[in-house]
Amino acid sequence: MAEKDILGTAPDDPVAAKWQVVRDMDAHLIDTALVNAAYANPALRALFPLVSHGSLQFSRCTRFPWSQDLPSIFPYDGEGLFRVRRLHVPHGSGREQIGGPATADAAVELVASHLPPGCGPALGGTPDALESLN
Repeated sequence: MAEKDILGTAPDDPVAAKWQVVRDMDAHLIDTALVNAAYANPALRALFPLVSHGSLQFSRCTRFPWSQDLPSIFPYDGEGLFRVRRLHVPHGSGREQIGGPATADAAVELVASHLPPGCGPALGGTPDALESLN
């Protein structure tokens, strides 16, 4: 078993390390309430988090290119409301609106309820690692 660092996470755990980076981000980069709500959800905490333009996205793998098949949470109005969208549907692309506007907690629950069966924890590597599971 790997030794734990000062934060209580295994230094070779890329998911835990990335969550720590996201949790330490300034509020002007990502809504703190959203990050806290997502981190509190065990299903989402097991996924690799990504932040882009104020959105919180999730991957089932820990290396680029990300899995891109999971819903993402986007800021809606700057007042703590969010939209949940799927940016890339499996085997294609699109912008499927799943729900919104929603609070941080409601957006997190919406993402968790739209995860594919057996999703998580995130696998080390690229999406190729996911394809070997099918």
